[in-house]
Amino acid sequence: NETAEIIKYANNSFLATKITFINEIADLCENIGAKVETVAKAIGLDGRIGPKFLHPGPGYGGSCFPKDVKSLIYQDNKNSSDLTIVKAVDRANELRIKSLFQRIKKITKNKFNNIQIGLLGISFKPNTDDVRESPGLKLAKDLSSTKAKIKIYDPKGMENAKKELPRSIEFCNNEYEVAENSNLLVIVTEWNEFKSLDLLKIKKLMKKPVILDLRNIYSKEITKNGFEYHSIGNN
Repeated sequence: NETAEIIKYANNSFLATKITFINEIADLCENIGAKVETVAKAIGLDGRIGPKFLHPGPGYGGSCFPKDVKSLIYQDNKNSSDLTIVKAVDRANELRIKSLFQRIKKITKNKFNNIQIGLLGISFKPNTDDVRESPGLKLAKDLSSTKAKIKIYDPKGMENAKKELPRSIEFCNNEYEVAENSNLLVIVTEWNEFKSLDLLKIKKLMKKPVILDLRNIYSKEITKNGFEYHSIGNN
């Protein structure tokens, strides 16, 4: 019935709102020099808010959140309501990948000629092969329109991703193949194996040891190993 349908849409839209909210707070933290992890932990301690879905990253994806947010907006339009918050969440999530693409442009100083960018992760979350509405898939599509060479590794999602992405993208057997000769390594999905990379090996393999960590798996500590490190919501 209508109530059950709206419960499902509203539930997932609320969780999508939490993700989008902390992503926007992360951008603000970056601009003013605050630390988003500390902010997220502090607000998550409030029992009325809770810590779940307050992890900054490249935006939400998968088969449920994008579809249910859009379904709620469809019901809104059909019934002449005005769900301004849900519409703003949908738009903010669409713009998220564009802002991350701009971030990559800034890191590479807008030079994509003769450089290689490696993406670690293409599924929308770890432990799945689901790439539907995946931020990694969207980012890979945007980057494939540049003159950079793009390499990808994901433990489960590559077969599905191959159906969606241009043939110019190279799919690798492991994270170290992706790192080899790369000027930039982007951590997109928080697979466990990406949390324990052999950083010395990665550094030796890369052309330039630059990491953009979209899941904040690592910290500025790795600059001691000679990396240039960029994360989300930390300056």
